[in-house]
Amino acid sequence: MKGILVRWLVLTIAILVTAYLIEGIHVSGFFSAFFTAAILGILNAFLRPVLILLTLPINVLTLGLFTFVINAFLLMMASGAVSGFSVESFGYALLGSLVISIFNWALSSFITDRGQITTTEMRRRDGDRWE
Repeated sequence: MKGILVRWLVLTIAILVTAYLIEGIHVSGFFSAFFTAAILGILNAFLRPVLILLTLPINVLTLGLFTFVINAFLLMMASGAVSGFSVESFGYALLGSLVISIFNWALSSFITDRGQITTTEMRRRDGDRWE
């Protein structure tokens, strides 16, 4: 349960950062981003697998890049469901889905399934610490 909450907060931060970076995406506050992250989580859990399955041939032809179009579509759907979150156009949604995906991937790579933050220490072959 803790892992879900941490990932939810990471997605909330990703949405806030995206709204700050992209002028066509607007969030009225933290709670709007929090509810948008919840809606995006629900849409990603239930609707995204169906959309990926339906668009599998075009996704294979584009080497998976069509997934960003699916993510943009889901971002536009979330903007229609949450009143404090808006996306001006599909182009901004596409750019926003790219930023959210990269930011979410970068932060989630440090979080385990249990919601704990992990780090990796690099060592040389001779056992000394990498500096």
